[in-house]
Amino acid sequence: MAKSAQKVTLSPSRDIPFDKLVLSQSNVRRIKAGISVEELAEDIARRGLLQSLSIRPVLADDGSETGKFEIPAGGRRFQALSLLVKQKRLAKTTPIPCIVRDAKSTILAEDDSLAENMQRAALHPLDQFRAFVALREKGQGDEETAAAFFVTPQVVKQRLKLAAVAPALLELYAEDEMTLEQLMAFTVNPDHERQVQVWEAIRSSWNKEPYQIRRMLTETSVRASDRRAVFVGLKAYEAAGGTMLHDLFQGDDGGWLEDPALLDRLVSDKLQAEAEAIATEGWKWIEVSLDLPYGYSHGLRRLSGDPAPMTDDEGAAHAKLLAEHRALEEEYEGQDEFPEEIDARLGELEVAMEKLEARPLIFDAEEIARAGAFVTLDRYGELAVYRGFVRPEDESREDTDVHSGEQEADGQGAEFSAGSNVDGIGHCTVITSADQAVGANVPDDEAYGALKPLPERLVMELTAHRTLALREAVGRSPDVALTLLLLKLVNDTFRTSSSAGSCLEASVRHVYMSAQASDLKDSVVAKLVDDRHAEWEADLPLGDDAALWDYLASLDQASRLALLAHCLSFGINALHEKVNPYGAGISASGLTTRMTQSDLVAQAVDLDMVEAGWEPTADTYLNRVPKARILEAVREAKGEGTAQLLDHLKKGEMATEAERLLKGSGWLPEVLRRHDLAALEGAEGQVASAPVSDAEPAEDIDLPAFLTADLPGDEASMMAAE
Repeated sequence: MAKSAQKVTLSPSRDIPFDKLVLSQSNVRRIKAGISVEELAEDIARRGLLQSLSIRPVLADDGSETGKFEIPAGGRRFQALSLLVKQKRLAKTTPIPCIVRDAKSTILAEDDSLAENMQRAALHPLDQFRAFVALREKGQGDEETAAAFFVTPQVVKQRLKLAAVAPALLELYAEDEMTLEQLMAFTVNPDHERQVQVWEAIRSSWNKEPYQIRRMLTETSVRASDRRAVFVGLKAYEAAGGTMLHDLFQGDDGGWLEDPALLDRLVSDKLQAEAEAIATEGWKWIEVSLDLPYGYSHGLRRLSGDPAPMTDDEGAAHAKLLAEHRALEEEYEGQDEFPEEIDARLGELEVAMEKLEARPLIFDAEEIARAGAFVTLDRYGELAVYRGFVRPEDESREDTDVHSGEQEADGQGAEFSAGSNVDGIGHCTVITSADQAVGANVPDDEAYGALKPLPERLVMELTAHRTLALREAVGRSPDVALTLLLLKLVNDTFRTSSSAGSCLEASVRHVYMSAQASDLKDSVVAKLVDDRHAEWEADLPLGDDAALWDYLASLDQASRLALLAHCLSFGINALHEKVNPYGAGISASGLTTRMTQSDLVAQAVDLDMVEAGWEPTADTYLNRVPKARILEAVREAKGEGTAQLLDHLKKGEMATEAERLLKGSGWLPEVLRRHDLAALEGAEGQVASAPVSDAEPAEDIDLPAFLTADLPGDEASMMAAE
């Protein structure tokens, strides 16, 4: 006969006056955790007691009940109630809902206390996120929710954002197939379809890091710190219908702009409007370009204007700033250094004075009528206007006769200004340069075969960097410049290659680099060349040949050589250009001679393209070459083991990771290497540091954790894996 199930008897519930309750020494919770007693008290005051206290009668020594009850389970709730009583927000005799355990129960008080804390199941974070959504949908505001759960409104927004991720991804998170950090990364883009696409693309990949998810979700967007966005302004962009992406979980520098096409149109429109405003000054032409190339003003004469005088108000303001600056300097003159706040104030005063001292130039009206201006953006997103440039065809007749049309003969720079209209005074010709065409559209599935030659335009851009670096180096090396000039003269004299029409055919023709990277004008060597040129230009009495002759004759020998080196440096041409077998342009033998001579000059000036500021980035090299070239670069700089870690990546990812690995390595593409050093080292590569051994242990390679996590632990295993 089957036994009948034993009936379960529950402890009765009763309302016990608060002043009859005491804490039990059997409560197992000794360490404070979770919500504080103060916050719990506020929660009870708002919504009441949600969970009864578990109590037992307090017995006297003879075993009789004393009328008091101890609390082995619910001590924090009792402390919160005690705080409300102490604050006189709750009466001492208020009935408290309790579950009363029989004093003779065989279950120990410690057993009850432990069970209450261990048997509870923590709420899954996703349930919490969805609960916040439910509260909002039922009309509870974010501020009210934040106050109710003692968090900031930002935390509420973050949890609501997490709940808004694609449902399919939320289910993966619920099943612990995705981490919270990964889910947070998906909130950066609200497009559910795109979120799922990104997850499908990386779910089987070795790289599922949150930063990779964010990068893929924002790869078609523009950073708010981009100079175009700074120039237009986020308010103007959003007013025009542009949308933004924001990351609520980490700093995003203002977010991302989702509509690059709209941004480019707004930039173009604003630059055009600025150009039209400048046109009212009477300039003959204005050229508008987002990126002016290095040498944009080559062949143009620049007007020398007079600084505009300060107005009375500006003069008074400058005097006041200067007086305060001098007073502070005198007050702290005896101290080793200024206090932090004083130093900051002095900096503010100096900036304000410099702003007043930077006077706009006033040009002659007649000169303005035949001159023009360039309108562009600087690297910080500020409008940059360069006024007062005269084209050769706009010079007066006598100037044209004195300065022969050598520029027209060689054709340099014609491409840049070909679209200009110079029909009338004040008529503006606006040339908007299109985005630079880059040969980076190589399919990701490109086969690794024999290394193909570098793209022709990339070689031209790389050698443009090298040409400018050589100019800077020769410009500070008078002896090398003199030797180079003698080489030219000796060849002209003894090889009968001089042309007729002059007793000496020795000249410097400024070579315009038609193919160049967009950042060349902002490079280290470009600034050095420009600064040196500006220093000489400020001293030379240009425009008066007699005065210039006297000035040059009065220079000491060192200054004459320095000036010779500077002038000669502008004729340096180390560009690797396309060979034209039909006579126009450069021949194959001429290109060979040019590159051989440039190697001799590079050796003489001890040229180092790493010190000159060139480094392999995705934009300057890695995205412009096939995968095989990227792997070759990493292999030469970091070793075969490191290269093998990248060989399965897509082109864009490989270029990004290779840029990080090559940073600071000193690696250079062959076209930028010193051939004399390569021969000396007995190898084709010129790398600043010694090549990494193929068998070098993985832990010695500077790689992120997600690349080294699965590498073999010992050297033998590593060699076997390779």
